[in-house]
This record gives sequence, C-alpha cells and structure tokens, in this order.
Amino acid sequence: MSNSLPPEIMKKATKGISYIAHPLRLRILEFLDVNGASSVSAITKAMNEEQVIVSQSLKKLRDAGLVKTERRGLFIYYKIFEEYPASIFTCIRKLFGYMTNNFYFLSEDYKSFLPKDYTTMVANQIKLFANYDKMRILEHLLLNGESNVSDIIKALQSTQLKISQYLKRLRDDGFVTSRRKGRFIFYEITPGVHKTALQCIHKRYAKLHDL
Repeated sequence: MSNSLPPEIMKKATKGISYIAHPLRLRILEFLDVNGASSVSAITKAMNEEQVIVSQSLKKLRDAGLVKTERRGLFIYYKIFEEYPASIFTCIRKLFGYMTNNFYFLSEDYKSFLPKDYTTMVANQIKLFANYDKMRILEHLLLNGESNVSDIIKALQSTQLKISQYLKRLRDDGFVTSRRKGRFIFYEITPGVHKTALQCIHKRYAKLHDL
C-alpha cells in the first residue's frame, strides 16, 4: 500500500462512504451483509423503524449503487450490490474486535451484528471525514507518515489555505494530531474508523487491481 488511489477511484470511494455515513443506512447494510437478500418488511422489522423511513433509506442506497433489487413473486428483495460495503464491514468489525478484545470479530469470515451504539458512532465518524480533500490528506498521512503542511501541499497540489483549513478540522475531530518542530508543524493520522476505512479501501482496490 504505497501509492495513492487514482482520483476517480478516490472520488467513487468518497461518494460511496458518504452514503453510509448515516446510522440507519449503515445498519441496513449491516443487516443485508449478515442475512443476505431481504424484503422491505424483514428489514423494517429488524430496524424497528417505520417502513416509509426504511424505504427512503433503501432508495438512497440503491441510487448510490450500494444495494440492488430483485423480484421474487409479489415481493422485492434487496441485497448488497457489490463487495465494497461488505469489505467495509469486515474492517469495521475487526476494529471493534481490537477495541474490545473480542477475537471473534477479528476473523474475516465472522459475520455478526455490532452493538447499535457502536454502529451509530461509526456512521457519525464517517460523516466527519467523508470529503474528497479530507480523505486525500488522511491518505497522504497514512501512506507517508508524519508530514508538515508543505509536504502535504506539494503532494496534493493544493493551496496552503485549503490544506490548513482541512487539517484544522481533522485535528479538531481527532483524526490527526499535530506537533511543532522549530517553525514547522507536523501532522500524523490517529487510529480509528477513518484510518481503518482508508486501509480497507486501499486493500479492496489492490485486490481488484490484481485480478
């Protein structure tokens, strides 16, 4: 994992991850990942929400290309459209396993529901960094380690004002740390959902690229 993702791949990843930055949508995807193709009524019952709200979320996930539908008689079933959301859940479950010392969740073949409050936390965290420029900065720090503003500006070919603003937001949200060395400030990515998600996206891209 040494090269940054091509712009079109990062834009697609940012768009996809922004759609799951919502607690209900993330829980719906998790339900489909664990149970496979399911009807609206089954999903609604599991979510304990009104059917109209679940249907709206399913429509947004379908429009984003994260789920697809198939008709079985009188009923329409939803299922995950591609492996990308499933691979994200594999990574999120592993992170939960490391955080809680629950070794079951460390296995890539283990599929089980995460605690609702953890899923909500993940969705809210994703919402804060699901932005193309933020993800580019985080990716740079992930791949290159601790860097100063000048290094990041040069690598991303952006402006100092833009990079500095995003770094401040990332630091305020706990996604990066900073330290001063002489006249330079160095930034480093912190552990968490943001780092895990980027690692997962890179792993998925590398796997597809090798096919």
